[in-house]
Amino acid sequence: MNSAASAVGLLAPNTIASIYGQNLSWTTRALASSDISVGLLPTTLPGTGARVIVGNIPAHLFYVSPTLINFLVPSILRPGPVKLYVEVNNHAGPEVQLTLDDSGPGLFLQLPALIPAAVKIDASLITPDHPIRHGELAVLFATGLGTTAPPADYGRAATAVAWITALDDADILLDGARVERANIKYIGLAPEFAGLYQINLVIPDWAAPNAEIRIRVRQKTSPEGIHLPVSP
Repeated sequence: MNSAASAVGLLAPNTIASIYGQNLSWTTRALASSDISVGLLPTTLPGTGARVIVGNIPAHLFYVSPTLINFLVPSILRPGPVKLYVEVNNHAGPEVQLTLDDSGPGLFLQLPALIPAAVKIDASLITPDHPIRHGELAVLFATGLGTTAPPADYGRAATAVAWITALDDADILLDGARVERANIKYIGLAPEFAGLYQINLVIPDWAAPNAEIRIRVRQKTSPEGIHLPVSP
């Protein structure tokens, strides 16, 4: 499932995704800076014995435990059906059939509340006690927004600005209404991260308090019920 949306499906190449199961690893291990070699994320985390194979390609890993794996859907795959399975010390689990779409947008959240993980231009977190105001720039974080130009480098953190290629078919919705294109300053890869996308959005004057926010890319829309703390 899409890790940001916590929903089955919504998967595209270069999406941060999650697998839930049993006996997925020998131990629990999160990605550490020492695991990254020349900017390349690992396809196995030391001591876990686990690998995720998607479309016959080893996926890069963020977190591994006996019941949960967070991984990056390889950016070099194309939309369409693929098979996924987990290996533990070269012993393969059952195959699962997935369908990758052109996009599968999901906003990362401040759990347990359904508030997007978003910051102001000064990097301060946007919360109900510290809302974004009309005319201010909000920076939101997502995954599953599809291909970019230049394309994502397989398994590596982005090092430069890379806009999504579906910009003409992408919208930010506040309470179901499209935000004007001039208010969208950037939609693309987040620098220094792999699989993470960044949205720079100037909040329009018509935005209502606690507006529901959704992302739509190529007719795929992020889940409903997520509200951005907005104050006039």
